[in-house]
Amino acid sequence: MPSTIRNSSRSGRKGGVGLLLLAFLVAAIGTALVAWVLVTMFGHKQEARTPYVRVVELNEVSVDPEPWGLNWPHQFDGWKSTAGDKFYGGSSAMPESKLDKQPWLKRLYAGYAFSIDYREARGHAYMLYDQGVTERVTKKPQAGACLHCHGSTTVLYRQVGLEAMGEDADDEALAAHFNMEAVQRGFEEVSTKTYGEVLDMLKATPDGTPEENEPVFPPAPAGGFTGEIAGQPLPEGHANTGGGEAHPVTCIDCHDPATMAIRVTRPGFVNGIAALAEGDAPVPHIPSIEKWRRGGKATPYDPNKDASRQELRSFVCGQCHVEYYCASKMTLTFPWKNGLKMEDEEQTWEETTFPDGSPFMDYAHGETGAPTFKVQHPEFELWSQGVHARNGVSCADCHMPYQRVGAAKVSNHHVRSPLENLNSACQTCHRQSEAELAQRIETIQTTNQALLERAAGAMTAMLDAILEAKASGADEEGLEEVLKLQRKATWRLDYVSSENSRGFHAPQEAARILAESIDYSRQAEALALRLRAPEAPDIEGVPIEPIQGVTPTEPIVKEPAGKPETDAVSLNAPPTTDG
Repeated sequence: MPSTIRNSSRSGRKGGVGLLLLAFLVAAIGTALVAWVLVTMFGHKQEARTPYVRVVELNEVSVDPEPWGLNWPHQFDGWKSTAGDKFYGGSSAMPESKLDKQPWLKRLYAGYAFSIDYREARGHAYMLYDQGVTERVTKKPQAGACLHCHGSTTVLYRQVGLEAMGEDADDEALAAHFNMEAVQRGFEEVSTKTYGEVLDMLKATPDGTPEENEPVFPPAPAGGFTGEIAGQPLPEGHANTGGGEAHPVTCIDCHDPATMAIRVTRPGFVNGIAALAEGDAPVPHIPSIEKWRRGGKATPYDPNKDASRQELRSFVCGQCHVEYYCASKMTLTFPWKNGLKMEDEEQTWEETTFPDGSPFMDYAHGETGAPTFKVQHPEFELWSQGVHARNGVSCADCHMPYQRVGAAKVSNHHVRSPLENLNSACQTCHRQSEAELAQRIETIQTTNQALLERAAGAMTAMLDAILEAKASGADEEGLEEVLKLQRKATWRLDYVSSENSRGFHAPQEAARILAESIDYSRQAEALALRLRAPEAPDIEGVPIEPIQGVTPTEPIVKEPAGKPETDAVSLNAPPTTDG
């Protein structure tokens, strides 16, 4: 017994030591884990306080995005990613032709360069390249105003503007500050020049990296890939799209190089939004304009001073994703003075005359001769009529949603459809599953496409009827009202067709616009058919069949209470027939 007691005592002491060692190990591991968490949290807080390290100094000629990428590598990588895994150039890499997919577009744009070549859009990386190889540019001389959005042009505008104002325009002066007055003046000076002239000027403009002459994305080949001038010396008036260094829209077009603050740089937008503010059209989705209107309008509305940061997250997109005139007969114009709705812009164009006094039009329709308004890509305007705009959702919230990179929160600069990132783009507000959200979007866009095709069918029937009326001898005076209806119909069809959300930005508004297009097409068709056919005969005396089967032949008499039915027709008697 004594030895048994001694063994039990020894076992107990060993068990106690084991427990102490285990407790010590657990405590040590726990302490190390807590320390690691605290150190990591401290590191992330420090990282969040310093979201970037300024490796290079930038200024107002830093058009080349590569130096920006040294300071903000995540944003730069996102911007480059709009090209995909690699930059796909060459004729075999060109996006699908819309004209092949929707042949009715050739008739919609008959007489206009878009009937030659019109392709699906690619990312921002291709903005300058794809414009340089489209047959709209290589086959038909175009206006330099097209580069307002397709190239990084504000330094060029400022340089030309300073020279026109008689001020210094050397690199030092250009780098000093933005100078919107000079930008506006230069914009006006180059707006009516040819595409080739402006592109050559752009290539000669300083971009902040004088020792380097290779743009991030390659330039378009001179003469494009197809047509009579592919690989040949360029005729006079055509753009030399190859060689030199020019950039598509880059960091400096949306950000202040000193502070990285979002800003508007495009003079077309600055003028357009100021005209919108001066008018009285309701803009509940832009509170800063409503505030400016109440404030006495002492100075013109300035988006860079008056707009909120959230509004600027849409304004920077609205610099280009809009409807505008960009040919050479007058300065590039956003038609916003009457408002942002489709009919507001239509009214503005109807009230506009060119400097020579002639009525505004984009082109005469190639089949009918109708003066026609060509719509560009009114994403900003259609978004303005939708539920997202009314709820304060900006373009960037959906197309550049925030993402976490380490401890930093940055906007995703891979600007794409929200369908590619439903979690970040949609589910921050919508609690439905990704599958349900995708189904909703597909339903909206499929419905819009079906209605678009019906409107296109009505348009082609209208054009056929007008051509038949002309072939039957209808004169210009007789066709005047028909051609006005044609312009209204095609303006509305083009408005939705050219808008790149496929109706999603404002589904009800898009449907309304297409319904009006169908109506105007059918009105024009009916009127043209009357002009084509012999004079309508007199319909007086044409026999009309009376209504049968529902009209009683005897008077209806209500029976007094309690009296039996008589031979008169009761209220409850079935209707007689005339058979």
